[in-house]
Amino acid sequence: MLRCGDLPHLTNFSQARFAPGQTAIPHAHQDMFEVFFVETGAGVIRIDSQEYPLVPGNCVAVEPGEVHEVINNGATELVLTYFGLQAEQS
Repeated sequence: MLRCGDLPHLTNFSQARFAPGQTAIPHAHQDMFEVFFVETGAGVIRIDSQEYPLVPGNCVAVEPGEVHEVINNGATELVLTYFGLQAEQS
């Protein structure tokens, strides 16, 4: 098991489940990168108004400041494993 501080710059490591039709509201993180891995299901991730497919095996990285939202437009549950990495502060 990972403990706080085991991996430098790791801010979170989680799993999200979206029912058909469910969305995550558009938002941005100024201080971290966020990486999504699609476990099961299908949907899209919208990053700065550009849509990218979410299908099993896809991995998508979102950079600090990019507005992003996840949309399950499929017929089954969309399961994403994701983590955040702290961006370097200048």
